[in-house]
Amino acid sequence: HVQLVESGGGLVQPGGSLRLSCAASGYTYSSYCMGWFRQAPGKEREGVAAIDSDGTTTYADSVKGRFTISQDNAKNTVYLQMNSLKSEDTALYYCTIANLQRVPSAFEYWGQGTQVTVS
Repeated sequence: HVQLVESGGGLVQPGGSLRLSCAASGYTYSSYCMGWFRQAPGKEREGVAAIDSDGTTTYADSVKGRFTISQDNAKNTVYLQMNSLKSEDTALYYCTIANLQRVPSAFEYWGQGTQVTVS
């Protein structure tokens, strides 16, 4: 069973930084994509950033230039470095993983989320 555990959220002032971590376990995918989504009250869940097993990254337009996703394969951990945070970044951030060897692939496993509040 795949388990994802997020950490690193908190309260930060606008312009500040946070680094989120997602520790993954229980998967043996040779080709995968790990991503960060976020959801604020009253708003739809949105994709933030993703990185696949080949190192390819994608970002939402709203976070390009401010957020950086990275991974530590030895630790099975993905990170989201968030700089120049804005109030609109306030949300519950979730970590997900998709098996790219499965067609169609989908983000089907989710962590419990970590709260990021920018105020």
